[in-house]
Amino acid sequence: MSTQRRRGLRKPVASKRSTVGKARQFPVQHEIEKLDGELNAYNERIAELEDEGHRGLAMKVLKANAMDLARRIDELRSLLVEPKKAVIKPKKKERAP
Repeated sequence: MSTQRRRGLRKPVASKRSTVGKARQFPVQHEIEKLDGELNAYNERIAELEDEGHRGLAMKVLKANAMDLARRIDELRSLLVEPKKAVIKPKKKERAP
């Protein structure tokens, strides 16, 4: 079961982008990629330990660290998203019969 879960976790981001694109990225994007790589490493290690049957404190610590990295990535991604401006539509006037 963990093998199936491992396949769907995250795809490597850095391998898809060219070096030209990296020069134009925001520092936040670079940090996201770095943290994403660390998160992938945590997830791979967790999957390995689960396959071996480990259930101890080390697993709890690895999972807590992975969750913290995921939270930090989400926070950084939220900085890159532009909020949508609320569009207020004018009310239609009712016609008199």
